[in-house]
Amino acid sequence: MSLASTAVLATIPSPDRGVWHLGPIPLRAYAVCIIVGIVVAIWWGERRLVARGGEPGTVVDIAVFAVPFGLVGGRLYHVATDWDKYFGPGRNPLDALAVWNGGLGIWGAIALGGVGAWLACRRRGIPLPAVADAIAPGIVTAQAIGRLGNYFNQELYGAPTTVPWGLEIYQRVDPATGLPDELGGVAINHTPVEIVHPTFLYELLWNLGVALLVVWADRRFRLGHGRAFALYVAGYTAGRFWIELMRRDEATHVFGVRINVFTAALVFLGAVVYLVLARQRGEREDLAAVISAQRAAEGGSPSGQPVPAGVTSAAGATGATAAAGTSGEAGGGQIAGPAGSQAEVATPTSERISGAGAGAAGGESDGKDGGDGKDGAKTG
Repeated sequence: MSLASTAVLATIPSPDRGVWHLGPIPLRAYAVCIIVGIVVAIWWGERRLVARGGEPGTVVDIAVFAVPFGLVGGRLYHVATDWDKYFGPGRNPLDALAVWNGGLGIWGAIALGGVGAWLACRRRGIPLPAVADAIAPGIVTAQAIGRLGNYFNQELYGAPTTVPWGLEIYQRVDPATGLPDELGGVAINHTPVEIVHPTFLYELLWNLGVALLVVWADRRFRLGHGRAFALYVAGYTAGRFWIELMRRDEATHVFGVRINVFTAALVFLGAVVYLVLARQRGEREDLAAVISAQRAAEGGSPSGQPVPAGVTSAAGATGATAAAGTSGEAGGGQIAGPAGSQAEVATPTSERISGAGAGAAGGESDGKDGGDGKDGAKTG
């Protein structure tokens, strides 16, 4: 009895192709899914950042740096971990540039995309962890949308299965030559050559669950200082670990195990450690206060105004402190002495620190509820 005759009617059919042509222009489902995911991530991240006190347009400006960096990073990771596909015997090294044929590693995309985001954040004078927290659920949702591209490409699937939601895999060929072409070809018919676990779908659903988890935890615990982003990373890698073990598509192996299994485990541990340690940094950043302090630093802040809660400021010019070389207490706050040293202030919001207890220009303060920075203060 053939595999096709025993197939359950409830199985998931694959698309007969992943590329359509509008005249001479190829329309690739994989690329469309990636673009839609990026748009969703930017739109949602923008809304979340504004709700946290950021300025409209910030995420779009950051994306101008982060997205190209991320695409390059994702491709570099894929090429590095599947080296033999592009530089092995009989291979064409120029195929490493053909990103439209699939092959973007999320690990490299997040890593190098983070570098681009960091550069953009420095230009705007806002902390990268705060931006990362805002865009975290949008990123993992974009990953879910991107997995639809793998569905059209008939890739990222698991072992053969008899479950009702098994994925049908068809034989595809190039219509012009009749040669096998899994990515750009067309299915010769709708008789599946095998029925497999749709691991792309498992990851898609898992990613949407992680997005909901991050949104809930962020509202419940007011996560800040990169903790929402760390929760996303931990949640995503936990799912990627077991899904990667189910996959049977071609991949590089280390000690008989897919390389992404090791990557997921290591990144998961790093995210959990950061999630725990970042709790020591206190409450969520007040982006409105950070932006206000940044503008004051650029234009000259009025003397004697208190530093808003949660803002870390550094003076732009070297100067003496009111309690030169000493440390004292003012309203329960510890004040550092020498210029450039740090001060932690734990006074209530209703109190103000002034006189000898306040740090003059050249000092750096980090207050929970209130502090007093002098002229030239700017955010770190």
